[in-house]
Amino acid sequence: MRILVDTNVLVSAALFPKSVSAQAFMKAAAPPNKVVVCDYSLDEMRRVFNRKFPHRLHELESFISSIATSAEWLATSVQNGFVKGETAIRDINDRPIFRAAVGANVNAILTGDKDFLESGLTYPRMLTPSDFLQLQ
Repeated sequence: MRILVDTNVLVSAALFPKSVSAQAFMKAAAPPNKVVVCDYSLDEMRRVFNRKFPHRLHELESFISSIATSAEWLATSVQNGFVKGETAIRDINDRPIFRAAVGANVNAILTGDKDFLESGLTYPRMLTPSDFLQLQ
């Protein structure tokens, strides 16, 4: 399964290595799964850490280094055009992540973001870290 990991899960995994988000990330990174991360999320992670956790930037860089070889990295264009279904996502700032997921043909988006989870979209599938951990 190809799984795009949303920013909020990445931030939680970086800050709390034993959290449900970190466990879900590790499962997503383990074969036969493949983790997909878009550069838009990476930029957003850096903004969040600089604003909310400036004293923990070293943890962010360590996390990014640790996933660098296991993740598939996608270039994301904010101006990447319209993708069918994207208007179901309320927050327009989340739409580039959705576009990246569709463009990369992922099976699921691993997220805690209600704008994704409540979108009603069925492809890619929207999964919380807890839901993903319960999958066989």
